[in-house]
This record gives sequence, C-alpha cells and structure tokens, in this order.
Amino acid sequence: MDKVVGNTPLATAVPDPAQATDEELLAAYRDASDREAFSELVHRYERELYSYLRRYLGDAPMAEDAFQATFLQIHLKCDQFDDGRKFRPWLYTIATNQAIDAQRRNKRHKSVSLDRNTRPEDSDSVGTLMDLLTSNEPAPDARIETAQQRDWIRSAVESLPDPLKQAVNLVYYQGLKYREAADILDIPVGTVKSRLHSAILKLNQAWMDNHPPVNE
Repeated sequence: MDKVVGNTPLATAVPDPAQATDEELLAAYRDASDREAFSELVHRYERELYSYLRRYLGDAPMAEDAFQATFLQIHLKCDQFDDGRKFRPWLYTIATNQAIDAQRRNKRHKSVSLDRNTRPEDSDSVGTLMDLLTSNEPAPDARIETAQQRDWIRSAVESLPDPLKQAVNLVYYQGLKYREAADILDIPVGTVKSRLHSAILKLNQAWMDNHPPVNE
C-alpha cells in the first residue's frame, strides 16, 4: 500500500517498469528511490536523446557527456518535477541546456554538424524538410531521392541561426509537438511556429539559389 502524507499518496516502486508511463517511473524514483524505474527511463531515451544531442553538438564524446549530465540533473532535480506535467519536454529542456553548456565550455566548437554518423532513422525527418523545399504541402513520410540532397539539407540547416536551428532540430528531427518545443525553449508556441516559418523561408531561398530551374 502507498504511503500517505496528508491526503496525498506517495508512489511506491512500480511493479512492472516496462509498462509504466514516464511520469510514473519518475514518481517512483522520486518518492520511493526505485532504481529500476530510473534505469528504465534511461533505457527508454538512450537512443533518442543521444541522437538529438549528437546532432545538436556534432561531436560524439560531447554528446555522450551531455547525455550523462542530463540524467544526472534528472536525478538531482527529480523533486522539482511537478505532478501533472509531461516528462519528455522536461527531459529535453534539461538536455538542451546541457548541450548549450557543453558548447560554451568547448571554445573550439564552431557549428552543429548534421552529416556525421547519420543513422537510418534520420532520413524520414530530412525528407520532411526536403519536401517542404520542393513542394507546397509537407509529406512527413516522404523519402529524399539522393545522398546529395541529404548532404545539402544538413549543410543548410547547419548554417541557420541558432534559434531557428533549435526549432528545426526539435520539431522536424525529433518530432516534438509545437507545445513541447515551446516548453523546452521556454518561448511561446507562436514563436516556435514563427521560427520554423523563418527557417523554411531561408532554406527555400537557399535551395532556389543553389538549384535554379533548368530552361529547356
């Protein structure tokens, strides 16, 4: 039976971490020191979050360090997590802050690289951006046609100003909703949409400049 403080029950260790929600796992770790729940959270986000940090930082060792630092902060700040909110945006907020701190510490870091060690699952997101550049209607499942296009879009996103690049990474590459991206970046949803719109305009212009129509 759960412990009770006042009228509020405290979470106990979850019986099956694999079936629990993220929020239930964090509550179990926060309130019952359930190490298995914490391990399950790390396991769930290990690939996804590392991929995000790897893309954001463009450096594997820095991404690994930022990943470890992120979950250290989850451990240290779990008491600050408000019941009723979603875990994933909170996790990405902490991860983004850790990535920014890593960039500041590494003065030699110049820019984000999106074309190192690209994983197969990345191609869907790149395709989405490419589709926005080549048609009026975005098609999330579209596949880009050539490796040359993949290289171009990664280079073009890399050259965007940081605020625009952050929005593109979170929404188009990580698949977060506007609200989740807004929570992570601590900006209004409208600002996320505005940054994405500006990013697409810049990418579209760059695409047209570098791929002029061929006159037959």
